[in-house]
Amino acid sequence: MSAHLHMPPPAAIELVALSKRFDQGPPAVDNISLRIPSASYCCLLGPSGCGKSTTLRMIAGHESVSSGDILLDNRNITLLPAAARGTAMMFQSFALFPHLSALDNVAFSLKMKGVPKVQRQAQAGALLERVAMGALAQRKPGELSGGQQQRVALARALITEPKVLLLDEPLSALDPFLRIQMRAELRRWQKELGLTFIHVTHSQEEAMALADLMVVMNQGRIEQTGTPHEIYNRPKSEFTARFMGGHNVIDTPAGKIGVRNDHIRIQAISQGDIAPEHLAAVVSDIEYQGSYVLLGLRRPGSAPTSSADADWSVMLPEDVYLSRPFALGEGVSLSWLPHQAHALSPKPSSPASPVFK
Repeated sequence: MSAHLHMPPPAAIELVALSKRFDQGPPAVDNISLRIPSASYCCLLGPSGCGKSTTLRMIAGHESVSSGDILLDNRNITLLPAAARGTAMMFQSFALFPHLSALDNVAFSLKMKGVPKVQRQAQAGALLERVAMGALAQRKPGELSGGQQQRVALARALITEPKVLLLDEPLSALDPFLRIQMRAELRRWQKELGLTFIHVTHSQEEAMALADLMVVMNQGRIEQTGTPHEIYNRPKSEFTARFMGGHNVIDTPAGKIGVRNDHIRIQAISQGDIAPEHLAAVVSDIEYQGSYVLLGLRRPGSAPTSSADADWSVMLPEDVYLSRPFALGEGVSLSWLPHQAHALSPKPSSPASPVFK
């Protein structure tokens, strides 16, 4: 990193039967247990209100714990103040002081600790160099772009030498192009620094691009943990399959199954001409997406709907679709290979102790 900055070894975080209850209503976080390995990039993913940000704030010490424990490298930090935990938070709004330069923003926490000016500015300067902001060290936040402010916020979090960096929707304030650029930089920084990152997001795409470990949350509980590949290809519950997108949830005589929409085979049919093991559908929407075409499908006899609310969907490569286009209202049959379908639990998973290895 720099002669001026020592980064501590990465730490594992463990949540043990962790809950948070507010005054009314169901728990915001409901008895979750999770182990996040050291030096990993973990994304807490889920819709608004699922408990992911509350979980992050409890880890940070910005929200009290109703029950359960938080361990950092087997040290119980549940009741410690935020500054004594070995964690640092990077906020969605960046929360930079508008009247201070980038250098002084980064050095501020060391100033509060009484570190001499020359020493704290040397450490802050080293970190700004590391995040490619050394040349702009004297600019104030209002003179920086969103991406540049993000780099300053990262350097400010790192100057406390945390073992775990906590990121609360850090990319949501950026435009789509910059968001893609910055998530690549976050991933690179995490690998170079070797720290444990815990990143809250509602974006499936963002979590897929960043995470070693994805934690899908729903109604205060953990639905599923695993690598992005595991969760996308083998969602365990109906909620996970629908939330991750790209999957069809289908009721069969043997139970509910999930099938990826790029694994569905689609054929035109004449009225009533369909194999017993195939699924009858009607094309209700056609969306051209460049490299592929997305077909929205509805059950025969149901009211027309948009692709967003279609019963099922099929993704076809552009050349395959153009070789045999389908028409709105056309009857089709859907099929898939047995190994491409997997059983789904219709209800949220019960609390468990998932461990990512």
